[in-house]
Amino acid sequence: MIKVVASFVMAWVWIVVPSKLVKVKVNENITVSLPAELKPMTPDDLALRFPSVRAPLGAYTNDDRLIDFSVNISATQWPDSNHEMAAKFFKSSLMNMFDRVQMHAEGIQEINGSKFIYFKFESRVNGTKGLTGEQSAIMKYTYIQYLLGPERTLVFTFSCPRDMKTDWQPISEDVMKSIKIKS
Repeated sequence: MIKVVASFVMAWVWIVVPSKLVKVKVNENITVSLPAELKPMTPDDLALRFPSVRAPLGAYTNDDRLIDFSVNISATQWPDSNHEMAAKFFKSSLMNMFDRVQMHAEGIQEINGSKFIYFKFESRVNGTKGLTGEQSAIMKYTYIQYLLGPERTLVFTFSCPRDMKTDWQPISEDVMKSIKIKS
């Protein structure tokens, strides 16, 4: 006779409710209000998450490295400020970046005197079954905004795991509405 013994492990999951927003100076010309638990990324975080010759202007994460906010300069320039055409280009780029994208909202909006192209979406990057540590799909909620300029495009990105979207989506809205750019 075979005796089957079942063992159950109970795990406590602490859901951190975002704290109040605090004003952060990304650089001389950019300020944003971020949740107090977001701190600047370490050099190791930057090297892992932004493997590029161009480091972000600012990148912030929480202690668990799950909630991220970054400000980057895109290599794409739109000297004529054609927001409608640029929006199509950026959307196409986003759709090709992930295995699946569920777009929730998109458009052009003015925030604190600046005109932004924005996208709010859930994404999925499929795991690779043959690679250890990369078997699971990565699913995120992202709110991204593009600010067109004559010499550069600024990219503001807020992301969190998809299963934390309910808690963090309202915060991402407040963060993005708080962006201020000095001319």
